[in-house]
Amino acid sequence: MDIFLADGNGLELIKQVKSISPSMKMLVISTFKDSLYAERALRAGALGYLNKQQSSEKVIEVIRTVLQGEIFVDPETRRRLINQALRGTVLTNSPVEQLTDRELEVFRLIGEGTTTGIIAEQLFLSVHTVDRHRENIKRKLGLSNANELTCTAAQWLVENG
Repeated sequence: MDIFLADGNGLELIKQVKSISPSMKMLVISTFKDSLYAERALRAGALGYLNKQQSSEKVIEVIRTVLQGEIFVDPETRRRLINQALRGTVLTNSPVEQLTDRELEVFRLIGEGTTTGIIAEQLFLSVHTVDRHRENIKRKLGLSNANELTCTAAQWLVENG
């Protein structure tokens, strides 16, 4: 599956599927950067994360790896995750990586120009909850107002797909 689906969020779907069928083996194949979504996908319950730009031979290899119950992430992500586990620290390349899964989803929708009301509707949240996420995102990213948030989110979306 992909991280962002036409009618929902792949991370949330992974969590739901795992709660219903814990033995389900899932692989995320996405255009989004591994550094931001691979760990989130693994925490949600997927066994692997692969960028869509890989060759078909690599995709088949990774599918076989996941079907065997093994975890797959690219070597750079693997090194980062091992370092985090051994050192007990989170090594982030971007302040955006500090956002929760839900905050990241809201941030992406803001970058697409989606209004707070529509975000609330799409994510089945109250407008108040979306506003709280917006405030948390601004605080975590060091932004002072809604315009900065919108510009930053749009720029991030352009750079990260």
